[in-house]
Amino acid sequence: MTSQSAATLRSRYVAQAASDLEENRRRQQELAERITVLKQEEALLADILNLAERYAGFADASRLPEQLQDEPNVAKTKQASAGAAARGPASAKSATATQTAKAGAKGKSRQPLLGDLLAELLGQYQEPRLAKELRDELLEKHPDRNPTPQVVRNTLESLVAKGRIRRHKQQRSVMYTLVRQDETDTD
Repeated sequence: MTSQSAATLRSRYVAQAASDLEENRRRQQELAERITVLKQEEALLADILNLAERYAGFADASRLPEQLQDEPNVAKTKQASAGAAARGPASAKSATATQTAKAGAKGKSRQPLLGDLLAELLGQYQEPRLAKELRDELLEKHPDRNPTPQVVRNTLESLVAKGRIRRHKQQRSVMYTLVRQDETDTD
């Protein structure tokens, strides 16, 4: 082997090692970002479990507090949870406890539940209504509320499960009507 071929071989090894090192660092960075996201998800799931434990004594799920959709503190809570998750599990728990205490203090001036508002809207009609129509009407009558279409559908399905409203399928559309009190008496 000549010195020129040895130098060429050595430069190839060096280039390959540098490329591999760069790829390794890139993958480490991706994994670190993924771990950060997973820690944030962990903090959120821990918050959900804490809330579930807190309200485990409620027999009627319709009495559970509803998350306000456009309340400015929601964004702060998410940021605080994310920041707490980055600092570690102990500070995430203390941040959660503080946020839960603040939410409890505000509970006295709570808005009506979304399910109650949707049932009230449905009560104004005899014919079945689409979830989209109900959401549009809700946004019009209650501009302070801004639930996503999925939240409206989930709430309507929850009311169906409780027997407060009925689901009607027409081809590919799902529509809802309020179960009237006189209908439940005859069943």
